Amino acid sequence: MTKIAIIGGEQSGRTTLASKLGKKGNVSDVTIYDFAKSGTILTITDATGYPKSVKPLLTAIDLSDIVLLCVPPEGLDAYTGECIVLLDLLNYKHGIIVLTKSDTSYPYALEELEKKIRTIGAGTVIEDWECAIVSAETFEGMEELKEMISSAGAVVDQETAELNALPARVTVDHVFNVTGIGCVILGVVKQGTIHAKDKMLMMPAEKPVEIRSIQLHDVDAKSAAAGARVGLALKHIQPKDVERGDMISEEGQEIVSTGVTLNTTLSKFTKEIAVGDMLHLFMGLQSAPARIEEIVVNGAGADTASPGSECTLTLSGSKKIAYAESDRFILANLDEKQRFVGYGFIFR
Repeated sequence: MTKIAIIGGEQSGRTTLASKLGKKGNVSDVTIYDFAKSGTILTITDATGYPKSVKPLLTAIDLSDIVLLCVPPEGLDAYTGECIVLLDLLNYKHGIIVLTKSDTSYPYALEELEKKIRTIGAGTVIEDWECAIVSAETFEGMEELKEMISSAGAVVDQETAELNALPARVTVDHVFNVTGIGCVILGVVKQGTIHAKDKMLMMPAEKPVEIRSIQLHDVDAKSAAAGARVGLALKHIQPKDVERGDMISEEGQEIVSTGVTLNTTLSKFTKEIAVGDMLHLFMGLQSAPARIEEIVVNGAGADTASPGSECTLTLSGSKKIAYAESDRFILANLDEKQRFVGYGFIFR
């Protein structure tokens, strides 16, 4: 199974492309499409609520193995740039640049657009990504795009198989009540393998749960390995006690806190940050406001940190988050035009 995020600005053609790749399913601030045929299974997530909010963008990317970065013939806008900044902060591996609406442009203009994207993307994770030229109306380039997705998916499958031996961990992205069954969540097995009847914890609430049953694309299964998109019926918990971003994991795998100290690398495209600033902390699908309490640069306390610099940030908040020591955090300032500030790992 290959999980795809389709991202870009509002007029990038991403939603039309998503609708041509799969059948529309769950709709919230992200829209999920599914495709299953001849052994090929795709889950496509469109960051519907972006750019109004950055949460759908982070959600779509976190739920995916491959990103399709959509750029229309009109060219890159500020939101395309913001998407590239985030992908770079995440060190995102697998993606395809998709020049959409090719039926409304000319080959020479599209060639020039690709060159411009290559120039802007130089030095970022997208610099070596393949480029597809497609039209969702005439279907020009669609088969070539699907072949690119298939090739990237094969590489992802090999990488994901290496995660099966790790302790099980599931990210929750939707939750609802099903009459006669109870609490059902949709999510992705980020690592390890889960089984029906497994007893685990819902984090950060630290509530014990039991997996009543597992479904993979509406088909009952006894287990699900790393990379699988799953539907889980859970015992011992109510939907009201679960929210997007919660983690289902084995005991002892998650740390829970309201504040963190991070070894941080700031984006060169952000603004200077200062002690007292309010940022937004994202880890997986979890998010929480956090205040900068302390900045350390080159081993000494500082009032500010500059764009592109490395520093240690101590952040405090009031909302619990669950994380493992190896997790990558994203920092954002939701009041700025380019909202992503930097990334960080737990200070050791």
